[in-house]
Amino acid sequence: MAATARQRRRDGQGRPALGCAARPAEIGERALELLGDTSGAVIADYGLMYWLIPSGEAQHWRHLHTGVHALGAQGAEVTYVGVPPAHWRSGPRLHRRVPVGPDRYLTDSTRLREAVVRAVAAELAEEATAR
Repeated sequence: MAATARQRRRDGQGRPALGCAARPAEIGERALELLGDTSGAVIADYGLMYWLIPSGEAQHWRHLHTGVHALGAQGAEVTYVGVPPAHWRSGPRLHRRVPVGPDRYLTDSTRLREAVVRAVAAELAEEATAR
């Protein structure tokens, strides 16, 4: 039986799934590469990438880098993320960078944070080397 749209937007415990957004695109792409097959679904829109993670999991993330933001981490904050149709698989406009699959929906928030931290560190190291 196919899940309803409302069910698909919720994590396994019935809570709304929120996300982590990363920009610039280089940080998001590097984090995605570091996650590999452990990444859940990713929505992209003009270089901005959104990972779906269980609600509340990034609530205590400290500021990682300008452009990296845990949506919903600020408590009562309201955030809207466009969700493209399943067949929109390429960009640069709104599309599914990593489509939802049977075992690919939410990303483990601990792994995502680690990947983003490593991606930011690599980006900063490249910037320092370029100077």
